[in-house]
Amino acid sequence: MSTVSSRPLVGTGVNRVDGPRKVTGTAPYPMDFDVPGQTYGALVQSTIAAGRIVRMHTEAAEAAPGVLTVLTHENAPKVGTGPVTALGASPATPLRNDRIMHHGQHIAFVVAETPEQATAAARLVHADYEVTEPLLDLHDPRAEQVVDPWDMDTTRGDPAAALESADVVVSAVYTTPDNTNNPLGLFATLAAWEGDSLTVHDTSQWPSMVRTTLAMVFGIPESSVRVLVPYVGGGFGAGLRAWPHVILTAMAARTLNRPVKLVLTRPQMFTSVGHRPSGVQWLSVGATRDGRLVALDHRSLSSLGMEDTDFEPFTSGTAYAYRCPDVITRDRQARLNIALPTSMRAPAEAQGSFALESALDELAYALGMDPLELRLRNHTEVDPRNELPWSGKALLECYDVGARRFGWADRDPRPGSMRDGNWLVGYGMASAMFPYFALPCAAQATVNSDGSALVRSAATDIGTGTYTVMAQLAAEELGLPLDLVRFDLGDSDMPNSMMAGGSGLTGALGNAVHDACRRLVRSFAELAAGDADSPLRGTPAEDVRCSEGKLHPVGRPDRAETYGAILERHGRSELTANGNSTPPAPTDLGMSLAGAYGAKFVEVRVDADLGLIRVARVVSAIDGGRILNAKTARSQIIGGTVGGIGMALLEDTATDPSTGRIANGTFGDYLVAVNADVPDLDVVFVGEPDRATPTGTKGVGEVGLVGIAPAIANAVYHATGRRLRELPITLDAFL
Repeated sequence: MSTVSSRPLVGTGVNRVDGPRKVTGTAPYPMDFDVPGQTYGALVQSTIAAGRIVRMHTEAAEAAPGVLTVLTHENAPKVGTGPVTALGASPATPLRNDRIMHHGQHIAFVVAETPEQATAAARLVHADYEVTEPLLDLHDPRAEQVVDPWDMDTTRGDPAAALESADVVVSAVYTTPDNTNNPLGLFATLAAWEGDSLTVHDTSQWPSMVRTTLAMVFGIPESSVRVLVPYVGGGFGAGLRAWPHVILTAMAARTLNRPVKLVLTRPQMFTSVGHRPSGVQWLSVGATRDGRLVALDHRSLSSLGMEDTDFEPFTSGTAYAYRCPDVITRDRQARLNIALPTSMRAPAEAQGSFALESALDELAYALGMDPLELRLRNHTEVDPRNELPWSGKALLECYDVGARRFGWADRDPRPGSMRDGNWLVGYGMASAMFPYFALPCAAQATVNSDGSALVRSAATDIGTGTYTVMAQLAAEELGLPLDLVRFDLGDSDMPNSMMAGGSGLTGALGNAVHDACRRLVRSFAELAAGDADSPLRGTPAEDVRCSEGKLHPVGRPDRAETYGAILERHGRSELTANGNSTPPAPTDLGMSLAGAYGAKFVEVRVDADLGLIRVARVVSAIDGGRILNAKTARSQIIGGTVGGIGMALLEDTATDPSTGRIANGTFGDYLVAVNADVPDLDVVFVGEPDRATPTGTKGVGEVGLVGIAPAIANAVYHATGRRLRELPITLDAFL
């Protein structure tokens, strides 16, 4: 059964429905919540990177004004471990033993009557350590290597033989540093127990997972845990795990039988909520003289915490990016004494695309070929891993539209040939892709007697526009004006949702909302079909349409009836339906699930004397499937592009090589792209709805960042003739 509205709501650049609350300062973020009788927590962190605690000194803190308790490994209650999720195992339970795994590890938790008292007392806690030499270098032979934990390594054909016989071979090493997510909002947790029931306000991109984790850790039913996250002040992947400080806050609240609130400091954000792992990539690419790829050998080594299972397969995208008969990808991890890495916007692809797209640019110059032409010659309409057609791929259109909008054809191909006064001008480009990702989702839709609708799911909106696009989708499916539809989220008591991450939420949750609304319209149609007083009497549900808040038989708008009229005659105040979505299986579809695609074109300016780099223009042509809201989708691409500029030119989490201490853990020292670093950004969407799902969406949160760093690096080479393979690219590279 299909529905029709009087005008298309989906796709239109609707303003954010949550915008007024945000700009007026009334949107409540986790750190804004308070409850009666609450206390305040402060973390004490390790000052070494490896070893064990010999003795904790807490006496001065315990005697300090307002202090209620100081939890350490010596007195902390024993609790369980969290679940294994789609992103790996939960981080280790805090304060479980005397071992130190990284600098900044939580070794004590102070609770006091005021935040100032807790902070002051935390400074009085110190530890005696037995120090061991930390493992901090990816290439340290002592570091344990983890081999392909998710079974994602691939081999196709005989890459070694193909490289040996290739006409042209390019081999290079590419290096990317730790980057830290650094959302504007500091992460906060407020935990309150009532008997064995726990309510938590937390900065999370996945309330349902936090609920499951806390239930397992404290040995209580999931129904006894409620996690509330109506607004998130940014996440970029940092909110995809239930971090140790969340468990500590709930542990302290249970110990004291009083609510406890913790707000991390900015330096603690660098050690407590993850970061993009550093890595080294070795890539060899072979081709014929006319630019046909014959071999790709892509291997990586990335950083991992001592007792963690986070995994980012840098090389995985290379297995399907281009038509190439002989391919090998291998990903390894080195266990180091570092704070736990985690997903950061465009995980794995951000790093992997830097190596692959830089290497292809190098190959193009070795062949004397236009870098865009090289990619066109090796484009594939089928998934090289299984030869199935993609469910939707408009990369060729991205190349065409992006190149024309950018003026790629005006480029003089010779490195160093384009100037504007003292500025060396360079043009660079790169392909972008991010794989399809989804988990099961549920949603609930209700229409009330006044004709308004409420749709709910335990998702979060991390700034991507989920509040808005889900309301748009529900309004269109129910045939209601947007101002009569409210979408609620951020409450784990609502129907289960996947995380806001991996560019998967819009598709998975959208499909669940689609299903719930379709089921709800069917329920109304079936209710009316057996009603002698309804103009819909006897009309099969599949022949009912809805628009302007009314239901009517197909082709007969004169026989329309409002939702409210149907409810009133049946003595009901509302009608509710539940919907679900599960990821489609490629074998059932006969297609490979396509993620988002894009082509990025960048102009840079490099000062010929000083080596200063400025990004002058960026054009992003994006295939994101069906775009539910052109305004919020464009905003996502712009945000990702800004993150890509930061990755390419600025961001580097600097760790002291001898102590493991993060040396630039503040916004005064850790550089991110600001307005002066960001030029006018041109975004254009192309392509058609994806064929794999009812809503046809792909998600665009990640693809905006992918490809920006290599496009900038390629443009820098074109401007200067200097091939830079290590990020970030800074002016000292030219000196």
